[in-house]
Amino acid sequence: MGDRTTDAEIVEFLRIIPNFPSVTKASASQGKGPDYGKLIVAQARARGLTAESPIVDKHAKLKLALAAAQKDLKALAIERDSAEAIRREIYGLSSRTPEPPSWIAKKNGIGERGVPMTMWSDWHYGEVVRPEEVGHVNSFNATIAAERITKLVDTTIDLCFNHMGAAPAKYPGIVVCLGGDMISGDIHEELLATNERTPQQCINELTDLIAAGLERMADAFGRVFVPCVVGNHGRSTHKSRAKGRVWTSHEWNIYVNLERYFRRDKRVQFMIPDQSDAAFKVYDHRFLLTHGDSLGVRGGDGIIGALGPIMRGRIKTFNSEAQIGRDFDTLIIGHWHQYITLPGLIVNNCLKGYDEYARLFLRAPYSRPSQALWFVHPKHGLTTHWQVFLEDKRDLSPSASPAEWLTWKGI
Repeated sequence: MGDRTTDAEIVEFLRIIPNFPSVTKASASQGKGPDYGKLIVAQARARGLTAESPIVDKHAKLKLALAAAQKDLKALAIERDSAEAIRREIYGLSSRTPEPPSWIAKKNGIGERGVPMTMWSDWHYGEVVRPEEVGHVNSFNATIAAERITKLVDTTIDLCFNHMGAAPAKYPGIVVCLGGDMISGDIHEELLATNERTPQQCINELTDLIAAGLERMADAFGRVFVPCVVGNHGRSTHKSRAKGRVWTSHEWNIYVNLERYFRRDKRVQFMIPDQSDAAFKVYDHRFLLTHGDSLGVRGGDGIIGALGPIMRGRIKTFNSEAQIGRDFDTLIIGHWHQYITLPGLIVNNCLKGYDEYARLFLRAPYSRPSQALWFVHPKHGLTTHWQVFLEDKRDLSPSASPAEWLTWKGI
């Protein structure tokens, strides 16, 4: 619960307490444990709330609009309206997102540092990772996710302005790629049983968290370009679909909500394609952004891990796109939960970090949660690459292990 409990939830609980003989009974009526009511009352005192307090939620309008949009979205889906109609009739936006802004293509002076680009993907918001199930090297929940998102924004700004040499840091803006799997989703039985957030709760909370991060980016860099693609975890269907993949994803709903939130802020511009890929140029460098689950490849092996299928997928994707006139220089993907940079390829790591599936089924090596940051120079192309680490480095030496090895002394 903690700070995630809203003022509205606290006041609502305070108003039902008089209907029960005790706070404990009131908690039980809500399906909560005996300590829930005590924590609510303590938070009410700390925030100065009473049962008579008016409910003020700074995001109320956005959430109400989201609830109405979700209802209308279902109706439109039944009527088989297109994504363009949904954008126009529900969200009050143009039927298509505008072309990329002109500032990412202007070459204003060779001495510039260029355009910083970052990839936000594979956050898996709503999922829970228990430390005891991953050798105590990671833990994850909604609270930790919010902390890592804050650190991601703070560290990205710090690296760009304080660790790029002595020359003055002047940027025309920043490109923030939203690359999918932003929410965990209920796509597997074990996720349905263990997630601490439903997809609808994730939409509400993550819209606020991403909006806050993008506002800080706009304050620091002046302008933000946000190309968006959906992943496989955010889908509203049991199996991944080829048809209607984009607007059957909860993440598409998040992206369009963000575009609506920033529609009066000219500093932030979105690109939300009605397909699973986003193609754009920064200066003369051509990027193709896609989540990474649809490269036309599967598998891996115990020696080179996922690198083999990823590189085969990069080649297949390039050949496929080139045939329809969408050649690209660099493919940007997430999905594989590891950080890789190679010529023509950037693979993003995840915010969730090392999890039970990676440890038990993949036996994958541990990696610190991180997100990718790189720079595109008007003359030199892709230059500096950074991993933006979201947790401090852990001591993984045997002596640091919480387990003690049994010593047989014999007789």
